[in-house]
This record gives sequence, C-alpha cells and structure tokens, in this order.
Amino acid sequence: MARGHSGWTQWSGWARRWAGLAALLALMVMAGPAAWAALPQGNAVTDPAALLRNALPIQAPDLQDLQHRLEATSDDLRAKRWPALNSTVRRCGSLLGTRKAAILDGFTADTRPEAGALLDQLEDQLQVLAAAAERQERDPFLSARRDALSSIGQAEDLLVGPFPYEIPAEFADLPRLLGRATVQLTTTKGDLTAVVDGYNAPLTAGAFVDLVQRGFYDGLPFIRAEDFYVLQTGDPEGPQEGFIDPKSKAERHVPLEIKVPGQPAPFYNQTFEDLGLFKAAPELPFSTKGTLGWAHSDEVLDDGSSQFFLFLFEPELTPAGLNLIDGRYAAFGYVVDGFDVLEELTAEDGIVRARVIGGGDNLQPHG
Repeated sequence: MARGHSGWTQWSGWARRWAGLAALLALMVMAGPAAWAALPQGNAVTDPAALLRNALPIQAPDLQDLQHRLEATSDDLRAKRWPALNSTVRRCGSLLGTRKAAILDGFTADTRPEAGALLDQLEDQLQVLAAAAERQERDPFLSARRDALSSIGQAEDLLVGPFPYEIPAEFADLPRLLGRATVQLTTTKGDLTAVVDGYNAPLTAGAFVDLVQRGFYDGLPFIRAEDFYVLQTGDPEGPQEGFIDPKSKAERHVPLEIKVPGQPAPFYNQTFEDLGLFKAAPELPFSTKGTLGWAHSDEVLDDGSSQFFLFLFEPELTPAGLNLIDGRYAAFGYVVDGFDVLEELTAEDGIVRARVIGGGDNLQPHG
C-alpha cells in the first residue's frame, strides 16, 4: 500500500492513486472462473498457523507430510465425509508409527529428547482425533486436530538451525530479525497478537520489531481503513511520513523484500513482474485476513519506513498467486489471535500500545 498522511488532502490524493488497483482487483473478482483459468489452481491455505509452519526453513518430509495430511482434512470435514476423515487420521497414525525413528534421526542430539516427547504426545492426539472421526463429532475433531498440528509445529520449530542465508552487505545498517517474534498490538477495540517472521523477511520484520521496541507505534491512529481491504498505520505526527533515525537524522528506508519458495534468500527491490514470476506464490502470501504488509510509495519500492497495513480481504478472493498484492508488497507476519477485534477496527481507531511479548532477542540492531 502507498505511504500517506492522515490529513484530508494527502488522503484524497493517496486514495486516487490506489483507485486503479482496487478497480483492477474488483474486475478480476467479478470476471468469475474464466479469469482464473490460466492461474495456479488448488485451495488457498488461509490458516495463519499453517502458513507459518509452511514458511519454516526446514527439510523434514515425513513430519511435513503428516502436517499437510492433517491440514487437508478440512475439505472432508466441511463435506462431512467421516469415513474419509477416519481413514486419513488412521493413515497418519500408521505413518507416524513406521517413520518415527527416521523422523527423530533428523533432530540434533540436544533437541531429540524434546522431539521424542512431542511425537509421543502426537501419537496420543491422533488416537483422540481418530475417535472423534469415528463418532463423527465435528468440534472434538477440530480441537484434537488443532492439538496435533500444534505438536507437529513445535517439533518443526526444533528443526530450525542457524539463520539460513546472508543478508546483503548493502543493508548492513538496517536492523534484522533473525528468527521470529510475537507482538501484541493493543488497539482502541482490544488486543491483536501477531507472529512476525524474520526467516523470510528479516529486514522488514526487523524494522517493525525495532520500532515496536522503541514505542514508535504507541498512540498512532489508523490512517487508512477500508472495509474488506486494509487497515494502515505507522504515520508519525508531524510532516514526516516515516521513522527518522536519531543518529543519521534521516528517514530510515527498508527495501522491498520477498522470498520465493525454492530460492535461498529473498529478492530485494524487485517485484514478481520484474522477475518474470507472474504466477509465483511467496513464502509469506497475502492469503489470510490479518496478514501484515509493509507500505511503500507508488513511485519507488525501497522507501518503506514505518507504515504497515493489516490485510483484510476475504482469503477466498485472494489466494496466493491469484492476487495483486503478492510480489508487489512484502508480507512479514500474521495475526494469530484477536480476529474478533480485527473485524471491529475502523478509521476511528488506533494503536494504544505495541509491545514484543516473545522473540525479542532475535532482533539485531544492524549487520
């Protein structure tokens, strides 16, 4: 999203600049199935926990196979195909039983005991899940699946090793988040909890967490609030549109930063169009409500400074690879709790306080 001030003059010009994008997206939606014919098919992943699991920099095919099998039960659950659900869960239990030793071999010696306890726990949870499927009980099934996926996610977290790539030297002066952090945004309507992902957007996530720790966002209003589109904030009081570094006395800028699956490191200051990746889906897609995105101006890609937005579009209309935001803006995390609050926020609201409640030690002030 474009950067902008909260004043009416700036708002009007800024809104006009984005009318074309909104209209184009509306045309794509209204065009119906034919408009999507040449685009990637398949169901979008819209669960933020699943998106975060999928974005971990790990290679664990057996464990990830279990994860994806359980996540894929949503279609059968919606259609009440209980025999298929029962079969899938029992197959997962069988796979875990036969591949457990191989899965544990993928952990380091110091993490293997904790991983073993998590896999033992997962075995018990799969039994509970199978019993819920046998009884055809939707809510117990959802609860047990959530527990099982949580155990898998905790085990996958243990597999993450050292930070997997070097950040270009040209960005050495910028803060970076070498891992993940959890941030609580206390708004005028209540609390939102977000997980910020430095594995896939270290400079963007690092700038955000650094500003949270400085108290930069405390007391700032939402400068843009459009139903079913975005909530944007981060414009400081006064003539500045971003964060002024107290040492350099200049506005700190963060490059456009997007990581694509299969690539060793993010691309910087290049859109998917620039790269010729017209159907690509980034590691962190804008495919769920509450995606955190970093704003930059319409004119250049690397002048994002402090303004960010919460993506609000219905995920069914914006699956990864099928929208106009992926590859043009950097996503850097997801709201994981407080969706009832997110639904209530408007242009009359703002951030009362932002604070890091976990993972703050992953922030490095510079390279």
